[in-house]
Amino acid sequence: MNGFNRFVAIVLWFVLLAGLLVAAIAPLQSVAWLQATLTALSAWMTVNQADNPAYFIVGQAAVGIGAILILGALLFFEVSTMRRRGVRIRTLEGGAAELDTISVERRLQWHLDQVADVITVVPAVRARGGSVDIKLEIEAAPDIDIPLKTDEVVEVTRDIIEQDMGLRLGKLDVQLRCAPFEPEWNA
Repeated sequence: MNGFNRFVAIVLWFVLLAGLLVAAIAPLQSVAWLQATLTALSAWMTVNQADNPAYFIVGQAAVGIGAILILGALLFFEVSTMRRRGVRIRTLEGGAAELDTISVERRLQWHLDQVADVITVVPAVRARGGSVDIKLEIEAAPDIDIPLKTDEVVEVTRDIIEQDMGLRLGKLDVQLRCAPFEPEWNA
């Protein structure tokens, strides 16, 4: 549903952009065209209503019901797939609790900032079922051993999520970038 919504939104934005550009370039002609189109549509609807009033009412009902069904279903699927802001915690005694994803982000950020040679950490946590998907954007010192540091970050993240917090780790995406080297100034 997410891909469909993105496609529809992109098409609607392009149509709106094109319409506004045309209206900005030729405002008087755009208003005249819109008036002529609406007048022709009004005349056509008046003729159809006078010729077959029963068909006109059936057409009104079909358009209304169709709009409610199609747009209502799209709205329902959009709202029902909104992500939860929390994730269920596993406890040894069988207790149930829900932890806010922002709390998970803060804890990850604090612990990963303590890792040597890590300059900044920006975690993004998303609850998915009974697990959490994590995306980490990390900036590290320019002279680190990248594979070793990545393994260390993954291990620390896994320990924090699964052992310390009692959550299940889903997908873990680590995006590591090195800070630029300081320029050497020769005096």
